[in-house]
Amino acid sequence: MSSLNKRADFAAIANWIAPNSQVLDLGCGDGSFLDFLHKQKPVHAYGVEIDDARVLSCVQKGLNVIQQNLEGGLALFEDNSFDTVVLSQTLQTIHQTEKILREVVRVGKESVVSFPNFGHWSHRLAVGLGHMPVSKSLPYQWYNTPNVRVLTVADFEKLASSLGLKIVDQCILHEGRQVTLLPNLFGSLALFRVRRA
Repeated sequence: MSSLNKRADFAAIANWIAPNSQVLDLGCGDGSFLDFLHKQKPVHAYGVEIDDARVLSCVQKGLNVIQQNLEGGLALFEDNSFDTVVLSQTLQTIHQTEKILREVVRVGKESVVSFPNFGHWSHRLAVGLGHMPVSKSLPYQWYNTPNVRVLTVADFEKLASSLGLKIVDQCILHEGRQVTLLPNLFGSLALFRVRRA
């Protein structure tokens, strides 16, 4: 996960989380979001991460973390065992997208999903000019990216509907500012608050 000052989505996600709630952060990286959240409000938070070095970083920050591969699902957790499950800029790295989204809304009473919006005009232009985009929200070259999926705001809305998920709220950002005009075109980072319908 990037440093706090590079993650404009942290504050937006934290605003959707009630104080004293149970929070699960999937793909928590080095624990930066959980650390940020603990400084904002009292919560009971846990992270799930697969990378050894990132798990160690979480432990060194005093965070509760479980080392697990998200591709295997969330069988470790019971239905509705968390008030909020966060999947922050992780969805695009998951092979079994539908499975993880079903699991996220099963485990959480509410869930927050964020991802880089491939529909941003600069990404469309790059593809139109014959190459894969590289930007602040998609900072990797095509050959070294951890992303296995590219999706847009419209793609996520369609998938959520097909999975029977209710979109409770959304926040589309570009360079830390909320985008309301044509968000699929002008937003580079999408955040959705969802639950089972």
